[in-house]
Amino acid sequence: MTVAQARADEPAAGIEYLRTDPDLPPVGVVDRNPITPAKRAIFAVIALLGAVAWVVIAVVRGEHVSAVWFVVAALCTYVIAFRFYARFIEYRIVKPRDDVATTAEIMENGKDYMPMDRRVLYGHHFAAIAGAGPLVGPVLAAQMGYLPGTIWIIVGVVFAGGVQDYLVLWASNKRHGRSLGQMAKEELGPIGGTAAIIAVLVIMVILLAVLALVVVNALAESPWGVFSLAMTIPIALFMGVYMRYLRPGAVAEVSLIGVALLLLAIVAGGWVDDTAWGQDWFGLSRVTIAWLLIGYGFAASVLPVWLLLAPRDYLSTFMKVGTIALLAVGILVARPAMEMPAVTEFARAGNGPAFAGSLFPFLFITIACGALSGFHALIASGTTPKLLAKESQTKMIGYGAMLTESFVAIMALITACILDPHLYFAMNAPAAVTGGTAETAAQYVNGLPIPGSPISAAELSRAATDVGEESIVSRTGGAPTLAVGMSEVMHGFIGGESLKAFWYHFAIMFEALFILTTVDAGTRVARFMLSDSLGNLGGPARKFKDPSWRVGAWICTLVVCAAWGSILLMGVTDPLGGINTLFPLFGIANQLLAAIALTVILTILVKKGMVKWAWIPGIPLVWDLVVTMTASWQKIFSGDRAVGYWSQHNAFKEAKDAGKTAFGNAKTPEAIDAVIRNTFIQGTLSIVFAVLVLIVTAAGAWVCLRAIRSGGASTTEAPEQPSKIFAPRSFIATPAERAVEKQWDELFASGAIRPAGAAHARAEHHG
Repeated sequence: MTVAQARADEPAAGIEYLRTDPDLPPVGVVDRNPITPAKRAIFAVIALLGAVAWVVIAVVRGEHVSAVWFVVAALCTYVIAFRFYARFIEYRIVKPRDDVATTAEIMENGKDYMPMDRRVLYGHHFAAIAGAGPLVGPVLAAQMGYLPGTIWIIVGVVFAGGVQDYLVLWASNKRHGRSLGQMAKEELGPIGGTAAIIAVLVIMVILLAVLALVVVNALAESPWGVFSLAMTIPIALFMGVYMRYLRPGAVAEVSLIGVALLLLAIVAGGWVDDTAWGQDWFGLSRVTIAWLLIGYGFAASVLPVWLLLAPRDYLSTFMKVGTIALLAVGILVARPAMEMPAVTEFARAGNGPAFAGSLFPFLFITIACGALSGFHALIASGTTPKLLAKESQTKMIGYGAMLTESFVAIMALITACILDPHLYFAMNAPAAVTGGTAETAAQYVNGLPIPGSPISAAELSRAATDVGEESIVSRTGGAPTLAVGMSEVMHGFIGGESLKAFWYHFAIMFEALFILTTVDAGTRVARFMLSDSLGNLGGPARKFKDPSWRVGAWICTLVVCAAWGSILLMGVTDPLGGINTLFPLFGIANQLLAAIALTVILTILVKKGMVKWAWIPGIPLVWDLVVTMTASWQKIFSGDRAVGYWSQHNAFKEAKDAGKTAFGNAKTPEAIDAVIRNTFIQGTLSIVFAVLVLIVTAAGAWVCLRAIRSGGASTTEAPEQPSKIFAPRSFIATPAERAVEKQWDELFASGAIRPAGAAHARAEHHG
């Protein structure tokens, strides 16, 4: 026995060591010490500071509120929520055991299943869930004012979004990484399960298409962004090979190399942008970028997860978290004021230029990611549970990553609300109403019911010149607005006016990198879901049950990419701006997906006999159903052409039948045809989504009722197996965990076992 092992075996106060093999060091460390008085005092101060910030945000009127209060309110709320509410869920529902092997350890194959360093997995998971939603949704919702969005983003993540992500990851890990659709089929029965699988697959296609569309809008004709983003792919491949073969386990080392190369790629993008060949090679059209994204999604889905997907997501997390943290510091230093009112006239009237619809329900579907996002449930039941090393890490990765994404959403809302409202609406109104020029845009926004002095065409042109663009009029999609807002904050913090254009292009690249990680992980998850679904057919199709079967992986990836790619191309060529018409459908579909996820979780809890804790997923489920069904009803039946898909469809169809060559926002016969086609597809999907989700929730309610009457029911959890590996539960290892890690490191160095998949390696070694 080594000295380190002897120390680890000493019964330190409140510390318990978990062992599953007398020949191996402990596989887990449990700290049962109560919270100290000093920590209680710290949390009390954080809670008080957060309460003061909330009072300022919600009550102060008559003068501009500093953006600093929004940062303080968010951070304080997150700290309290993670420490107390997430821990409450952990103790009452999840009850993690690190002496039980996770899916990744049991099924490790080096392709899709592999225990991964918790820090790398956190980066992968956060990068995969944090896509367009927390950037685009809050920017678009800023047209309703800063107060409604702030409340929904922060309160929603604590009681809805974080709960969903955490519990779906927990449930999937207990079922060998089953996808959300497959879990629904196994827990809700054939009718509810089939409806869930169909709904999840179709919704997933819509979500991926819209996420990719935001990337296209951000990168179109931007050589700087295209080059920098493209360079992240070879950097990620290098990092994957480095961690797998050259220096296994050297996470900090490869992180420094990767970040240095990433920063070089960003700077080099500026050099490339200034050259003629750079403009020719990387100044790509929207259609070309769309096709390249489809090809990238295919490659990222079929390659081993360690080679491209995980290292690229981990790398992008440094950029994402680092940039958002830098932006937060910039806000604290520059202290910009919120120019947008707390609540605007558009929140009351429902006729905003960025998107049509009243505050309820459309604010709550426009801001999805950052508060509650069904897409996250697909990642939490897709790639992440197949890489989770320890059950105790579920809270940090599931709930913690969601809180981080919520902070991204708050930063996006702030950057939109500190802009002059006239500039904001000039950027976010479609070209059909702004006219596409500085002159016509100024005339349009000056006629809107918004506060502040009128804006001139010269001011709009100067705003574009300051960030190195020819025009920023009708740069819809949220990403350009966020980039302008970030440049406003950052140039005052670092570099002055001369670096305004740099910060703008940096932000564009940052956003595209942010979103692309969701597209690649989402495509892989959709591949898993389709493979699961095809495996249910039986016969020869049973081979699809193995998600790592290469032939099946290629077939499923091809089908998935063809599906979301076709909708992406439809959005790229949409005369109504693509994002303006697709984002409401994206929001509704996303939140309906959350309803499916919460229904599955609620059913699992009731079947396990945890009825007394069913309110934890039950309350957000009821709220989500009320919001989404109200929104679906309005999108299907509203007589307002700006809101209802079928009203818009019928109006344009009648115009075409009357022989008109231009109508509404469509200026050509081809554009009229495109609107008719797109609204038919969107209206039909709205009906299909709503019906499928109602079937799923009805099936869930029936299963729950039967389980309550019988005092519980069996679930489909996989049999437990003892764990043979060790990993700390959080980012920073405790002293006790470091002592145990040292014991494992000695075994690794001796060659007795290898770091990843220690149980399998040890069996091979002694066999």
